[in-house]
Amino acid sequence: MKKIAVILSGCGVYDGSEIHEAVLTLLAIDQNAAQYRCFAPNVNQHHVVNHFTGAISENESRNVLVESARIARGDVEDIIDLHVNEWDALVVPGGFGAAKNLCDFAIKGKDCTVNPEVLSACQAFACAEKPAAYLCIAPAMLALIYGKGVQGTIGKEAGTIETLTSMGLDHINCEVEDIIVDEQHKVISTPAYMLATSISEAATGINKLVKKLVAMS
Repeated sequence: MKKIAVILSGCGVYDGSEIHEAVLTLLAIDQNAAQYRCFAPNVNQHHVVNHFTGAISENESRNVLVESARIARGDVEDIIDLHVNEWDALVVPGGFGAAKNLCDFAIKGKDCTVNPEVLSACQAFACAEKPAAYLCIAPAMLALIYGKGVQGTIGKEAGTIETLTSMGLDHINCEVEDIIVDEQHKVISTPAYMLATSISEAATGINKLVKKLVAMS
């Protein structure tokens, strides 16, 4: 049975992992007869957002690993314990947490960096030539992980595409139900909620992505 490592970035679209994307990914892995395990960095979130009002909670702090446990039903490990030799493939759901907690693209744009532990884990899969999949805004990290020329997509948002292209991503426009496959780097991406207007739309691309990921493993 194929084993897929999943990197989460908290819990909630505005400051962590996009919950629908994360759950759809876990469901698709299970439905494709593969196993998964969730990992997250043991760091504080960039900030906490009240998902009811959309306001930043100025005096509140939350931990990415602890919040990710909400999605994983408590079954989550520190990313420092993610060892590439134990896994066949990697997947990173989106949500603003991917651009705030796994890296700081949402804050620094083209000058962003990836959390060192996240970078180490993701580059280990790249170096081992094991397939990896990135959803939604998570492909913002691709050029920093694989180097210039890696292919990926965040959909069709022109401003973000321009920034990612300047960072070295070979961006390919993509519809919500489709995936982009970089065969050379063994990287798969899909827009998910960068374009999706419903959970069903998000599921279509995510299901296709996970099916391809398992097949490439």
